[in-house]
Amino acid sequence: MNGIKGYIGNQKILRNHKIAFLCSQKCPASIILKSYDWAIDQREQGKCVISGFHSKIEKDVFHYLLKGSQPIILAEGRGIKQKYNPEIIKAINENRLLIITPFDKSATRITEKTAIQRNEFMAALADEIFIAYASPNGKLQKLISQIQSNGKLISTFDVEENRELIESGVLLYN
Repeated sequence: MNGIKGYIGNQKILRNHKIAFLCSQKCPASIILKSYDWAIDQREQGKCVISGFHSKIEKDVFHYLLKGSQPIILAEGRGIKQKYNPEIIKAINENRLLIITPFDKSATRITEKTAIQRNEFMAALADEIFIAYASPNGKLQKLISQIQSNGKLISTFDVEENRELIESGVLLYN
């Protein structure tokens, strides 16, 4: 199943058109509200978002997505956890959340290395990629170059802070 070593939830969600949401851990304030609006827009359109939902901004996006009824995929940067919070369990029980991981149970913590592997895994599963922000010369920037060589659609916000991304050929989000 596409490099998935563990999962909880509705596997049929993988059949949906998937948009990966990625954002560098440290992002400018101008990106935060735009990301919330983006999440609400995806939710209202019923689009399936896949993300690690690990950084602060990604957790906030997850919060907005969970308020909808559309499918969501949470990609863990570790093995499947033993316990999840009630909000996550509720979404699993509603058959609209799938938690997946490319790691077995021995990976009990998210590390820089597993986060990179998780992001590569998500990018491979996703049909398109949305980058809220990528720190110049950061790890996400390297992944973007990899994704671009595979020809996947990548988009971002039209803000000055993303100028480098846009100049590298990343499309503008409308």
